[in-house]
Amino acid sequence: MKKHLFYLSIGALALTLAAGCKNEAPKSAEAPQAQAETPAPPASQAKTGTVVETMNAAGYTYVQVDTGSEKIWAAAPEFQVKVGDSVAVPEGMPMPNYHSKTLNRDFDMVYFVPAVMVGGAEGMAAVAAPATGEMPSGHPPISATKAEDVDLSGLAKAEGGKSIEEIYTGKAELAGKEVTVRGKVVKFSPDIMGKNWIHLQDGTGGEGTNDLTITTNVTANVGDTVLVSGVLTADKDFGHGYQYDLIIEDGKVTVE
Repeated sequence: MKKHLFYLSIGALALTLAAGCKNEAPKSAEAPQAQAETPAPPASQAKTGTVVETMNAAGYTYVQVDTGSEKIWAAAPEFQVKVGDSVAVPEGMPMPNYHSKTLNRDFDMVYFVPAVMVGGAEGMAAVAAPATGEMPSGHPPISATKAEDVDLSGLAKAEGGKSIEEIYTGKAELAGKEVTVRGKVVKFSPDIMGKNWIHLQDGTGGEGTNDLTITTNVTANVGDTVLVSGVLTADKDFGHGYQYDLIIEDGKVTVE
């Protein structure tokens, strides 16, 4: 009976996460255009076991879990857990040969998941809090600053460039070509999948057409004005729910 309630708890958490992230997931959501979220997996796919090692890094908690048949590493937005705790890890994004710059550590495989269920004396408690700091990107702190907290007024369009709204409007003809855009960083997620992730806005566009995602090796802060250039990719699917209507990968970013 407890095991049945346990899996029901995982399912309930998954539905809560999916509903809470609905407005910022791709395709209509990373509506990214705000930020990509991992879709909730079926509870039956969760791996259960005991935590044998754990550590925090830039807004994420890493746990090594002994399932009885294997040991796996998983990472989720920072939560409370200790060695010896029973946990359930839902299916997530596998990252083979992952190097964490924050931890300066290599992992053969890490599963980045929306949340990890931790078992307590009273049963199972869902503990998933938004990361605030660097990410993960997979993982590290995710800035809690909202776009409305960033002043987007007075931004001049890049010389010879496009506004974010124009990029979305011209998606069909611009895909696969280099574009240049100026905007302000409304979210910065470092060291995720070996790259830094920027959400850029310039005050143009409406919901779904006002936020552009860029991956880069450059570091920026929320509120920074940046000039970005790079090849625009449309309908990018990294798998495991990480989908983007538009994205500039490995963009050249200059903080102004």
